[in-house]
Amino acid sequence: MPTTLYPAKSMNPELRTTAALGKFHAAAQAQPNIALVKYWGKRDVVLNLPTTGSISITLDSLWTRTEVRFVPGQAHDRVSLNGRSDAAETKRVVACLDLLRQRAAVDWGAEVDSRNNFPTAAGLASSASGFAALVRAGAQALDLGLDETELSMLARRCSGSATRSIFGGYVEWTRGRLADGSDSVALPLLPADAWPLRVAVAVTSIAAKQIGSSEGMRHTAQSSPFQASWVATQPADLTTARNAILARDFDALALVSEHSCLKMHALALAAQPGLLYWNGATVECMHCVRTLRRQGVPVFFTIDAGPQLKAVCAPSAIGQVKAALREIPGVLHVLDSGLGAGACVIAIGALEA
Repeated sequence: MPTTLYPAKSMNPELRTTAALGKFHAAAQAQPNIALVKYWGKRDVVLNLPTTGSISITLDSLWTRTEVRFVPGQAHDRVSLNGRSDAAETKRVVACLDLLRQRAAVDWGAEVDSRNNFPTAAGLASSASGFAALVRAGAQALDLGLDETELSMLARRCSGSATRSIFGGYVEWTRGRLADGSDSVALPLLPADAWPLRVAVAVTSIAAKQIGSSEGMRHTAQSSPFQASWVATQPADLTTARNAILARDFDALALVSEHSCLKMHALALAAQPGLLYWNGATVECMHCVRTLRRQGVPVFFTIDAGPQLKAVCAPSAIGQVKAALREIPGVLHVLDSGLGAGACVIAIGALEA
């Protein structure tokens, strides 16, 4: 669906002179990240500044691949997401492209083709990987020369959790204090290969969730009686999780991750009206993971704003964890992923792979 482009105030003269060379075309891949210490709430909705910090892991086998081509003289953006057009998502993509165009001082329309190899808008962080890939590809296409911190800030403007998918492995997104958001960026804590845990994702629904994360955060902050406690207890959780990651302490990370997950969902459940992102299979998966851990299996769960459960485990336990989750009625299938790298530029045409 063509979307009207917001023109830039001026055009970068260097880019104008090279427009005929057929540049301004790039592709990138990014992976979703799974928050272990959750982010739920914004102190600034325009800049996507979080109420609290968060810590996540970036996956490797789930991905978004996005190709961006800026076309000098084109007045509209054309956006394809998984082979179709979606008005709401196109609006978000155009807003992200505008940030890139503003940096480059151009007013060119863009052709965007983005695809996931996992369900979209279903609680699997497709927004995080999608906008991280879009920013990485768009910045490359316009030759902006941005470092990862600058990419992280731009990605945050498009989708809060996308700021973490710029980086791989274990990542912390700092809350920041400044009103302009310049100190609210993601920082790598530990490379993926330094502690190569695995993640089994129990997919219990492929339907898009009825209440998106941004709307859920706003509603929760306005009506949940637990909001103040959520904010007050977050620094301690961040410290505990950070220390556990740096020490490779699985048991400590398991406890704080499940605690943060359940607190976030309790916060949403207590809103008025309450937000329920789980289904029956989600709850049974939680019981399954708890049972496995009592039996000595190194595994814990976390769940974002959706019905999919992510079971984080030691590499030696992945087979047993996947087998147990597959036995639960309502689990459609179980995805298996290690921890992966951050957003990167890939070959043009890789979307067909």
